[in-house]
Amino acid sequence: MVNTAEVQCPKSITEEDRARAQMYQLLGALLGSPPSAELLSGLATLKGDDSSLGSASKQLAALAARTSPEISEREYHNLFVGLGRGELLPYASYYLTGFLNEKPLAVLRTDLMKRGIKASDDVKEPEDHIGTLCEVMAGIITGEFPCDSDVASQKAFFDAHMKKWAELFFSDLEKAQSAVFYGPVGSLGKAFMAVEAEAFAIQ
Repeated sequence: MVNTAEVQCPKSITEEDRARAQMYQLLGALLGSPPSAELLSGLATLKGDDSSLGSASKQLAALAARTSPEISEREYHNLFVGLGRGELLPYASYYLTGFLNEKPLAVLRTDLMKRGIKASDDVKEPEDHIGTLCEVMAGIITGEFPCDSDVASQKAFFDAHMKKWAELFFSDLEKAQSAVFYGPVGSLGKAFMAVEAEAFAIQ
């Protein structure tokens, strides 16, 4: 969803940061469009533990193993597209103001411009879509964009554009009526947002 045509070479990062970026990339891919057969196959191999993240990963793997692309596409449509609108509106503006294309989007666009991050020309979604925000966070962590990629830069973006609503969105997704495959995606995102918020809070 974001334009990576004019980016720097990704920096060398720690394994922990690489894992964080991969989680953001995964959430961005799952929320940006229905999962492909290849992605579903990859998700089916996920391992987990007894933590909230690990439990959600195991649940997602089990569902991915028995979900076809056609079923996941239908579910994605019901959740995020619908006839007129889907069950959920995955935008910062909506969660923070109750309306689309409001001040949070304008603030985000200003921030993205300052950071040298541009939306891809073929993307029609407003930039405050949760999938786009996850992609941007992944890119900041890996140093793909011209902006600073240190923890302070990551924290500034997270606090400004995700902290106040992303965990709530994922909680809503976890409980959504139309969510079967996407239920554990919500659980995974909610647990990950909580971990990120806690980690940034002690920086």
